[in-house]
Amino acid sequence: MDQVLTVMVISVLLGAAIALSFFTSYFGKRRSEVQSIAKAESQSDPKKHQRPPQPKKSHSKAHSHSAADKDQNKRHHPLDLNTLKGHGDSVTGICFSFDGRSLATACADGVVRVFKLEDASSRGFKFLRINLPAGGHPTAVAFSNDVSSIVVASQTLTGSSLYLYGEEKPKASNETKQQPKLPLPEIKWEHHKVHEKRAILTLVGTTASFGSADGSTILVSCSEGTDIILWHGRTGKILGNVDTNQLKNNMAAISPNGRFIAAAAFTADVKVWEIVYSKDGSVKEVLKAMQLKGHKSAVTWLCFSPNSEQIITASKDGSIRIWNINVRYHLDEDPKTLKVFPIPLHDSSGATLHYDRLCISPDGRILAATHGSTLQWLCVESGKVLDTADKAHDGDITCISWAPMTIPMGNGQVLVLATASVDKKVKLWAAPSTH
Repeated sequence: MDQVLTVMVISVLLGAAIALSFFTSYFGKRRSEVQSIAKAESQSDPKKHQRPPQPKKSHSKAHSHSAADKDQNKRHHPLDLNTLKGHGDSVTGICFSFDGRSLATACADGVVRVFKLEDASSRGFKFLRINLPAGGHPTAVAFSNDVSSIVVASQTLTGSSLYLYGEEKPKASNETKQQPKLPLPEIKWEHHKVHEKRAILTLVGTTASFGSADGSTILVSCSEGTDIILWHGRTGKILGNVDTNQLKNNMAAISPNGRFIAAAAFTADVKVWEIVYSKDGSVKEVLKAMQLKGHKSAVTWLCFSPNSEQIITASKDGSIRIWNINVRYHLDEDPKTLKVFPIPLHDSSGATLHYDRLCISPDGRILAATHGSTLQWLCVESGKVLDTADKAHDGDITCISWAPMTIPMGNGQVLVLATASVDKKVKLWAAPSTH
């Protein structure tokens, strides 16, 4: 029995020794194979485990291509000169100063910005920031007596307000070495709940130079109702009121010489009033002068010619009319239609579109007109299209304005049109050739 047990123990130990020897030989062989494979791979691709180099050339090309795309998008039209950025919301109003070197913008973010246009091709424009009182959203701007005085129309929950912002006089400093800080604008006068709490659609101003006018700046504000108010720019005094009695106003304008007020409203007729001045230069009264009759549908917009003797109207009937208002209406002479042009803008089906806004160049030769995001330039003499920007902005155009005189651009001068939009941008455009 002992011999049997001894034989079994020896057999187990011998088997274990043989198994251990086999497995040791097997794993040693596999390890050698793995090392040889790894060595072969390392020799065949020594850079496999190194960090791949950065594709500098391709990255540089992509960057330059992106920059080119941005520049192309920025100047998608040959007349596109520049873009004024920095607005936080829709731009609702723009106005050039009388010397053309400043452009004021009203923005729905509650800020009025006054840009200095030293060069139309500048990469950046300095601007003065005017914050309106809390809760107010500026809807329109107009310069008053000088470039440092700006009248702002603001909309609040309680109605419309008007503010005149002017510069404070710089405080005297005992330190002669340091230059005084630039004066900040402050409110010189203000009116609240004007137009019986209705919203102000348009606010325009001009220097009164007709007849015995004293050269003061007078402004016209037009409500979304039927009333129009005439204001004295420096004092904020109300100089007169008129009512169109046409259900709803579209806009109102004042002639460059300060003689006439005209309004486009719900009906096809345009009413014109004359501002009568006293011998001392002040406004005496505002009288109904004439009516422009000829359109078959509502007039959407109008503008005065630079010489204040014509009015250009655009209607939903698909036509543009140029009227002569230099008539003796006191003797019952009626204003005459000088020219009628079809609106040369159509949709994809061929139907005529109406113009939302009109603005004539200071030389009286080019009429700028908009519909939605489309901008067109027309020849006033012939009514022909000089140029078109189909998508001038990324949204509807809210207002347009010509600079009253040429603006520096590089080594030359250029006639500039400014457009504003809901896309938070203001663009500067060169005037097209009239040839």
